[in-house]
Amino acid sequence: MKVGLTGNIGSGKSTVASIFNCMQVPVYHADEEAKKMYLREDVLSEAVSLAGEQILDCDGNLIRSALAEVAFSEPQILKALTKLIHPLVLQNFRKWAEQHCESAYVIHEAAIIIESGFREEYDHVIHVSCPEEIAIERVIRRDKVSREMIRQRMQFQLTDVEKASLSDFVILNDGHTLVIPQVIHIHQMLSERSA
Repeated sequence: MKVGLTGNIGSGKSTVASIFNCMQVPVYHADEEAKKMYLREDVLSEAVSLAGEQILDCDGNLIRSALAEVAFSEPQILKALTKLIHPLVLQNFRKWAEQHCESAYVIHEAAIIIESGFREEYDHVIHVSCPEEIAIERVIRRDKVSREMIRQRMQFQLTDVEKASLSDFVILNDGHTLVIPQVIHIHQMLSERSA
C-alpha cells in the first residue's frame, strides 16, 4: 500500500515521517531525492535553461538557494521546474516502493503531493496540519529566512484546510497536541487495511 505524507512548509511532516520510520515503516523522502535529480547533467542543463546561469557556482554546480530564489519569484519557472522534476521523483518512488513490497505499507513524504497532481498515486494520504503562524516561526528558526520569503513560498501551496479536506487522515502538530499517539493510531489503521 502506498501512503502519501504531506503538509505545508513548517508543518512538521519530517518529524512525523521519522516517527513512522521508528515503527519500521519505510519512508521515501521526496525532497532529498529531488536534490539528487539536479546532479544529473540533463536535469541541471534544463534547470539552467529555465532559471539562468546565476543558479550555478564558478565550478558549474547548482546553488540551491539561488534556484529557490528564482523559482519562488517566477511562478512560470517554478511550474516548469516542477514539471521537470516531479515525474522523475515519482518514477524513482515507484521503483523504491517495489523494493519494499514486503512492508504492509510505504510512505512517500512530500510537500506538494496534492498540488503536483499525483494524489491518485496513493492508496491513502496523510496531511500534517499546523497553524500558519506556528509554521512560520518554525521555519524562521530552522532556515534563518525572513517571514516575507516564507509567505512567498506558502502562496504556491494549497491552504492547510484545503489539504486536510483532500486527505484521508490528518495529524495535528500545533505544539500542544501529542503527535506520537496520532501516528500510532493511523499506523494501526493502515496496518489493518493492508492485511
